[in-house]
Amino acid sequence: MTRLPFDSTQPPPPEVDKQHPWSVSDLAAAIKSALNTQLPRKVVVLGEISNFTERSHWFFSIKDEGAALRCVCFASNARRLNLRPTDGMQVIVTGRVDFYDAQGSVQLYVDAMQQAGLGELERRLRELMEQLRQKGYFDESRKKPLPLVPRKIAIVTSRTAAALQDVINTAHRRWPGCRLLLYDVRVQGDDAAPQIAAAINAISKGGPKLDIDAIILTRGGGSIEDLWAFNERIVADAVVKCRIPIGAAIGHETDTTIAELCADARCSTPTQAAMTLVPDRAALMQQVDQLGSRLKLMLKQNVSNSRHRLTAAARFDLFRNPRKLFDEARRRTGEIARRLDTAMPRRCKEAQAKLLSLTRHLEALGPRKVLQRGYSYTLGPDGHVLRKATAVKPGDALTTHLSDGKIHSVVEGQPSHPRPRKSSTSPAKNKDTPTLFT
Repeated sequence: MTRLPFDSTQPPPPEVDKQHPWSVSDLAAAIKSALNTQLPRKVVVLGEISNFTERSHWFFSIKDEGAALRCVCFASNARRLNLRPTDGMQVIVTGRVDFYDAQGSVQLYVDAMQQAGLGELERRLRELMEQLRQKGYFDESRKKPLPLVPRKIAIVTSRTAAALQDVINTAHRRWPGCRLLLYDVRVQGDDAAPQIAAAINAISKGGPKLDIDAIILTRGGGSIEDLWAFNERIVADAVVKCRIPIGAAIGHETDTTIAELCADARCSTPTQAAMTLVPDRAALMQQVDQLGSRLKLMLKQNVSNSRHRLTAAARFDLFRNPRKLFDEARRRTGEIARRLDTAMPRRCKEAQAKLLSLTRHLEALGPRKVLQRGYSYTLGPDGHVLRKATAVKPGDALTTHLSDGKIHSVVEGQPSHPRPRKSSTSPAKNKDTPTLFT
């Protein structure tokens, strides 16, 4: 059966010569020659970007469900591309296949690249990120503040991970008094996500009893498949529900996982995670020294200012001879007391004279004096002063007040308005005029 793309018309390979083995260089040259002669000069390949890194050149792999192929795109070609590849991106690349002798690997040297769509993992990642964003998993408002000086930090990672040693070295260098606890979990593979979530849940539940102040969730770099455990929903739920602050550093600086977006602090590398959560002893000591110097300077300034104020105050007589102030106040108080002793009797006598004058004036204008001059006033049946004759009716009882007594009377007949007098010497008697009986 023909094994494409090799030509089936070629003669079969020679028999193995055990007496004369090939050198590695000869075999590598034969492989290179076979690739150059049996493959087209340019191939066009559709695949998904994986494990992308950028140095001076681009190094990555393209893969599908069944295989993966290492690729390199030199800087001169990369500058001509209007595309920035990322892990999970579906691309169509054009280049030549060759054998790299120094590493003993077949590589695709990429000359051109265009985007063909998103890979399956990238599509799942974006869908889950959008769901969690709508639920508020990434909101800064719900994230917890990191402790200022943590006493104990739990590290959730693999015991064999290189990131663990970076965290330990950095933490011990910065703050030796901070204790580190390792929760050994798998960070890659099908069982990794449940183990990571279980470790976070256990720390959240029992952490306060163990005096754990913070968590570092970390692992080293890798492809999107290697980091996929940190993109699972079960890990995101555990991070969000955790009662202890979490700092996450997954992969390289360019990698972004859902666990990092949900964490209370996102760090680019494991070393930065340790630097973010663990205070720097040297920096704190320097800060203490600076604060001590500032405190000494402030104390010197306050003492100097107080001394100047004391010297200035000593120039006043008030502070040199405070008794003088009391003597002056005593003198003024005595003078005011003497003035009061003189003024009070005089003011009382003037007030009494004025009161007597007003009393006499009121008595002269009072109703009793008027009655003594021959006047009187009459009260109606309601007890009010009677001002008009028409205000009473027959049978009403009246009281007339004179200067020496009262006269009680009863109204007879209908009162009327007075008529003009006639010129006769004896006025006519009006039958309607009221008659008073004592």
